[in-house]
Amino acid sequence: MIEDRKDTTVILHSLADYRRVLPLDRTGETIEAHPDFMLVVSYNPGYQNILKGMKPSTKQRFISLSFDYPKKEEEKQIIIKESSIDEKIATKLVNIANEIRELTDTDIQEAVSTRLLVYAAKLIKKGFDEYQACIHCIVESLSDDKEVIDVLERLISLHFIKKD
Repeated sequence: MIEDRKDTTVILHSLADYRRVLPLDRTGETIEAHPDFMLVVSYNPGYQNILKGMKPSTKQRFISLSFDYPKKEEEKQIIIKESSIDEKIATKLVNIANEIRELTDTDIQEAVSTRLLVYAAKLIKKGFDEYQACIHCIVESLSDDKEVIDVLERLISLHFIKKD
């Protein structure tokens, strides 16, 4: 919905509020939502900008649940479960992610997601070099700015050895 034009999301207002109907202007029909119908919207508010934010009148029709990154131990267990990687490597990946998340003074628009850590772990599990897996799954997903990449590569090299 964030990517939609603001004038198109208002069509959902009557579906998302007490009316629970979807009017179809072209046909003149009005579709009533089933009693068990639920409209679920997921978005990352950090992506919003002045042109692409969700309208307050739309946001007010939903219950909001805020999520943060999992705690270190939980994130490690997620990585182990999703990739079958060993605990030592999962711990290193979580440490890398938390160090990147704590960085300031960088042009990283989005922090490391657990998804990226799982991708790196899966590559490592399949025999990919640990350092290179982190570069391809984490660093290159976060930035294409040379200075930022250099900082992230140095950070990765504190945890995994760069092989030439």
